[in-house]
Amino acid sequence: MAKDRFEVVVIGGGAAGIAAARRLNEAGVEALIVEARDRLGGRAWTVMDSAGHALDLGCGWLHSADLNPWREIADRQGVAVDRTPPPWMRPSAQTGFPEAEQAAFRDALMRFRRRADAAGLAGPDRPASALIEPTDRWTPLLNAVSTFYSGAELDRVSIVDLARYEDTGVNWRLSSGYGALIARYGAGLAAQLGCAVEQIDRRGQSLRIATPHGTIAARAAIIALPSDIVAAKPDLFLPALPEKTEAASGLPLGLADKLFLSLTEPEQFAKDSRCWGGTDRSAIAAYHLRPFGRPMIEAYFGGALAAELEKGGEAAFFDFAAGELAGLFGADFRRRVRPLAHHSWAADPFARGSYSYALPGKADCRAALAASVENRLFFAGEACSRPDFSTAHGAYRTGIAAADQAIAARRGAKARKRAL
Repeated sequence: MAKDRFEVVVIGGGAAGIAAARRLNEAGVEALIVEARDRLGGRAWTVMDSAGHALDLGCGWLHSADLNPWREIADRQGVAVDRTPPPWMRPSAQTGFPEAEQAAFRDALMRFRRRADAAGLAGPDRPASALIEPTDRWTPLLNAVSTFYSGAELDRVSIVDLARYEDTGVNWRLSSGYGALIARYGAGLAAQLGCAVEQIDRRGQSLRIATPHGTIAARAAIIALPSDIVAAKPDLFLPALPEKTEAASGLPLGLADKLFLSLTEPEQFAKDSRCWGGTDRSAIAAYHLRPFGRPMIEAYFGGALAAELEKGGEAAFFDFAAGELAGLFGADFRRRVRPLAHHSWAADPFARGSYSYALPGKADCRAALAASVENRLFFAGEACSRPDFSTAHGAYRTGIAAADQAIAARRGAKARKRAL
């Protein structure tokens, strides 16, 4: 490592870490991103298929796109934003699921969300499953949908946390890749890649950050790591910060994995249509048919189903998806699909999951995780966001907030020094 002393070290090069480092850089603060992966972007990751299509294996939707800072960055960079309404805003292409039943399910989902909002604001906190009847016709599908947006089944999810989430309902995409946009925003920033932080020693006047490539000294650090990483490393800080370990443990990462499939004879389906693997059980996948009009299917797997399939790797995901699609569209359909790209996020040692949800009774862990320590340790990441958790724009905003805290602390220290 050529240089081993910086004003601020940003630990984690995902959306939050990149936003923080960019803000520090623009304020003239010498900062270094230290990232365990060999790339920037974290859980935002775009790969290219053989046809040159950008595939987002991590986050893919600009949620609350009308207010999303990444959409504003895309506009400034001249990146085209696809404003096609998302497939969940239109009827399913699913056979055996008449539009009248689809409408009934949408009504059930809206009723559940209204109950969750009301119960979350009124308290006390409970599992979201307390708001549905186990024998209700739509309970299995409500549970399945929960695994797509929370990464976990309803019995694991805090009602209060759900009620605090804010969403304008506007969802757009980037055909060139969300992950690619985020990584590009980090271009030019000082970064040490392939460098996992082992420990942050805060016993001295300067922080000493131990890595496999040597120790880095810093006046301050911004910790922008996934909550599961913080929870799994109680010795990350020296002396330990058990309140951070506890807060992170209350915000586990749910699981939402994707599998992209090539599709022959795609004209059977309308562009940007969708279907579910079933409607009478929770362990199903969701299928986005012909995203951007491409000859492919983007398959989503969440919660316990995704965790089970990860044991078998990509082949297990493909077998499951091919089986469900053949059940919907005929046995011959299996020959029309082939796997293109997949990533198992729970098996990823630098993520351990997809995005955070709060366990029942743990919604306030977000504020506890975000709180600064000693005015020199600052925290960022989607798990730190009360209204925008589980999103890349939530990560961005917490990164900006942490950087602003670090900048204010630096100015305060300089003012005190001048006063002496």
